[in-house]
Amino acid sequence: MARPVLYTGAVSGAAMPEHIVFLTGKLAERSLRGVLEELAPQEFTYDVVRLPINVAGLITADFIGRHFAPSEGTHRVIVPGRCRGDLDALGRAVGASFERGPDELHDLPEHFGRQRKGVDLSAHDVQIFAEIVEAPSLSVEQIVARAHAYRDDGADVIDLGCLPDTPFPHLADSVRALRQAGFRVSVDSLERDDLLTGGRAGADYLLSLKAETIDIADEVESTPVLIPSEPGDLDSLRRAIDSMRRRDRPFLADPILEPIQFGFARSLLRYQALRDAEPEAQILMGTGNVTELTDADTSGTTAVLLGVAVELRLNAILTTQVSPHCRRAVREADWARRMMFAARQSQSLPRDLTDALLTVHERRPFPYSSEEIVQLAAEVRDPNFRIQVCERGVHIFNRNGLSVATDPYELFARLDVEEDGAHAFYLGVELARAQIAWQLGKRYAQDEELGWGCAYERPPEDRMVQRAPGPTLTARRKRTARR
Repeated sequence: MARPVLYTGAVSGAAMPEHIVFLTGKLAERSLRGVLEELAPQEFTYDVVRLPINVAGLITADFIGRHFAPSEGTHRVIVPGRCRGDLDALGRAVGASFERGPDELHDLPEHFGRQRKGVDLSAHDVQIFAEIVEAPSLSVEQIVARAHAYRDDGADVIDLGCLPDTPFPHLADSVRALRQAGFRVSVDSLERDDLLTGGRAGADYLLSLKAETIDIADEVESTPVLIPSEPGDLDSLRRAIDSMRRRDRPFLADPILEPIQFGFARSLLRYQALRDAEPEAQILMGTGNVTELTDADTSGTTAVLLGVAVELRLNAILTTQVSPHCRRAVREADWARRMMFAARQSQSLPRDLTDALLTVHERRPFPYSSEEIVQLAAEVRDPNFRIQVCERGVHIFNRNGLSVATDPYELFARLDVEEDGAHAFYLGVELARAQIAWQLGKRYAQDEELGWGCAYERPPEDRMVQRAPGPTLTARRKRTARR
């Protein structure tokens, strides 16, 4: 087998470049070689080994063990990303190091570091206060259950919202139950009685105290969140801050983020002004006035707001999940704070760090061009349908030919599956997914659900599980052409 040696930087006495073997199937071999030639790696040499199988996505660890033996000098073996089975056990059996590559071979450049990868997103410096707005209408048990869900999504503090003119007789019991369950708790109200009740029950924080109500802090141990006496009045907020400092007590300050078209831009400037004037103060930003009151996907809105918070080194946000379109606000805030912290620490743009907040679109939705799909279709010799998507539309093909359309209804008459209900149903599902992917600009992979970032809690796929071929014609037809 010809070995393309692309390393040009080796000098006498220098370490030899790493040699990597890429395993693939018949249909993807040409594309894989093209990607590697374009990659032109300087840090390693490589071989491409085609295993005796058409569809690389169906390769398993057991299959590799039966059909591949690494040659001397092989440092690593890269297998298709969808390969099932125990690669560690395979490596021990044949004496080589095996590694899963990306699901799509066109993502190999990113896999080898041509774009940022392996970023540490474990760190952040912004706390998330997650408000249970309708807490007065929930039982204590329901409040605790909601708190567990919020904590699973990333919340650090559970905020109990007190509604105006709405009795909350079980406020103290709720605070105590949450504390007993291991939660940090805040109580959010402008009513003096609510704040005192929550503080005496053991709340960690009280939202919100003004200069005129700062004496509440003398009666409880809770840390207050301070707000202006009147909207936009930074002077009154500074007076409240000075008052807490005289008491030698911790606090957070919130200049109040206003809704868009109702003072939003000026309120952002107030956060900047407060940070400039108080470089060491703990500052909180409430994001709900923007996320809840703007008809836009909250993943992007939250990303921008957390970008502001992290850039200004704010210390906490208060977020809500009231409107249906805000149903993932806590989870989105958790991802956003981590992404923005990583960007700030590395002094880079918040790009290529995570796809969690790309819930509707993707940066690179179509890894294959229409020309590449046409070439792939020309090599297919079996009746199994493959579906792929590119900018031109949805492509479906088998040995009988290739059809392209942007509307699945245009394709159905060409598929000749009217008499096979199960197969027609399967193709209907897959073509609907493919159409959505084409319309929105999302990555499509046959037999897999579309990815929606952190907007949808998708269980992790177990690549240790091998997909056994089904016994029916429908199952056989479902096999997909993948690397």
